[in-house]
Order: sequence, then C-alpha cells, then structure tokens
Amino acid sequence: MTAPVRVTIWNEYHAEQVVEASKRLYPDGMHQVIADHLANQGFKTRTATLEQPEHGLTEDVLNNTDVLTWWGHLRHADVDSTIVDRVQRRVLGGMGLIVLHSGHESKIFQRLMGTSCDLKWREANEKERVWVTNPGHSITKGLGAFFEIPGEEMYGEPFIVPEPDELVFISWFEGGEVFRSGCCYKRGNGKIFYFRPGHETYPTYYQSEVMQVMTNAVLWAAPSEGASIPGERNHIVPLEPINLG
Repeated sequence: MTAPVRVTIWNEYHAEQVVEASKRLYPDGMHQVIADHLANQGFKTRTATLEQPEHGLTEDVLNNTDVLTWWGHLRHADVDSTIVDRVQRRVLGGMGLIVLHSGHESKIFQRLMGTSCDLKWREANEKERVWVTNPGHSITKGLGAFFEIPGEEMYGEPFIVPEPDELVFISWFEGGEVFRSGCCYKRGNGKIFYFRPGHETYPTYYQSEVMQVMTNAVLWAAPSEGASIPGERNHIVPLEPINLG
C-alpha cells in the first residue's frame, strides 16, 4: 500500500487576523481551508505559519514533507532567510513546492527563480477566466477548456519570471489583462508550481475548480521514487578498478 503524500500548508496568516473581509471568509486561516480539502482527498496534511517558532518549518517538519504549499503577502520580509535556505535545500533535494498568489514575491520563490517576480496588479473584484493551455497535463485533470472565478484581484503581464518549463494556465481578466497563471518549473530534483488565484479577501479557496487544481498540483509535485539520492555529493569508491599504470 502506497503511503499518502505528506503536505505542509504554509501561510503567513496575517490578513485573516487583521482584515475584516479575510476574517469573515477564513476565520481559521486560508491554510486550514486548504488543509481540510487536501486531507479529504487522502493526503496527510499539516499546517505551519509565520509566527510559529522557525515559522513552523523545522528540519523535522520539512524532512517529513513531500509537498510544501506557500501563501504570503504583506510580511515576506519577516521570513527568516535561514528558513528560506532550509526550504531551498529541500526543494533541490526533491520536495515539491506550490507557490500561491502573492507568494510570487516570497523570498523562496524569488530565490528559486533568480528574478524579481514582479507583475502588474489591480484589486477591483473582477472576473477571471482561467484558460487551460495544456489539456494533457496532469495539473489540468478534471477541468474543461476554462473555468471562471467570479471576483478576484488582477495580475497582469509582464510577469518577471524565467520562461516556464511548462505553462498550463493563462488568465484573462475583465479589465482586459492576461497573465501566465499556472507555471511549472524544475529546480534540482524538486518540482515547483506557481498558481495565481487566491487573494485573501475573495472566497477563491472555496471554489471547486481551484481546489481541483490544488489536488492535481500536489500529485504532480510530489517526489517520484528515487528523485532524491541521499549522499549523492559524498565521496564514493569506484564501481570497478581504475588502472593508474
């Protein structure tokens, strides 16, 4: 029997405590809504937040995480760079990373992308139409040609990131902008997925299509068997004798 994928849902958990609209929508935090959904899909979930010791991302937690999801917004600068180093090592070693919405400016995403990850934005409660650009991709399983989010914050191009290894979604907004809203990357042995929707004052994480993407993305990002080879950088003896004569 295959062990369930172990998912840690990391959330800054700031807006839900200080912004009235966020408090009403996510009284226990966005991380809990995501964790509950993923647990119902059979994943083994745990949550971690900024104010916990070591931001909840201890060595033990990360060593027992197959996929880490990351949501942050106003307090990116408060994330300890030592923890960013720790997460980066785990991603390079094979842990999956799903970066959500305003996590595009997180230290860990900028570190792994090597760019500013800047973009255009507007908060006007406008419709977002998310187009599937790669219908054969596992992250798009169960979706139609597109799905719509009734009200969201707009993100617009140019999105200052490296060209994605695979692009699975492009969003169109009511105000006219478009955005690469589902980007897949490989860094070291780890898979990274950036997924745009999820502003804290909209009920995005209660929408079935969004959570279908989350489920699919966890399965995609989970490390494949043998993806990480312990001790691969250590000195090793040759497999057969070397003739030095």
